[in-house]
Amino acid sequence: MPRERRRSTQLPLAFEHAPSYKRDDFIVGESNERALAFVEEWPAWPARSAALWGPEGSGKTHLAHIWVRRSGGETIEPQKLTQSTVGDLAPGGRWLVDDADLVEDAVALFHLLNFVNQSDGALLVTGRAAPQAWPQQLPDLRSRLAGLPGAALGAPDEALLARVMLKLFADRQLKVPEGVIRYLVVRMERSFSAAERLVAAIDELALQQKRNISVEVAAEGLARLSAEER
Repeated sequence: MPRERRRSTQLPLAFEHAPSYKRDDFIVGESNERALAFVEEWPAWPARSAALWGPEGSGKTHLAHIWVRRSGGETIEPQKLTQSTVGDLAPGGRWLVDDADLVEDAVALFHLLNFVNQSDGALLVTGRAAPQAWPQQLPDLRSRLAGLPGAALGAPDEALLARVMLKLFADRQLKVPEGVIRYLVVRMERSFSAAERLVAAIDELALQQKRNISVEVAAEGLARLSAEER
């Protein structure tokens, strides 16, 4: 029997599923276990500033927010990091700059690293590549970034993706046959963000068509998402 989770008068797009960044919702695999261990080692890091890096969708934002909760820190948006922003920070604070490789004001990032070190604060920065490969051209900053301790995340493997997909469907009160998961993980982009988009697309399609989720529905959802993202 088709599920009755929502009434037909409700639009699927009205149901947004915001990502959870809680520790219990972080699924551990070979690609991210070292990075998780590093985050959980805080405050016993070898330096006051540290970095996480990995490809888009590898889970570094989730880990970064686990650290924010653990440290009681605050987030500074990369586009809002300026020399004025750094000048307004209180000594001894803890901050996250997610996607710090996108910071445009290299001098501000350099001052932030210095300020954290001199004021007994703490800082976590994330990026897609290792910090020494970030595009900031300031020589002193490049040297500081190259010396940051931290951990890399890799793209999730099929086993980890399968566990993530099962949880994403379960979060939507959906029990999906394992055959559907096996079909998807060998055909989809290997990232957590892709998994989220794909689960949302399949759920929406099944609701629109009033069908249970099967391999056929999953295949249609995968094709639709691929077409939309071209």
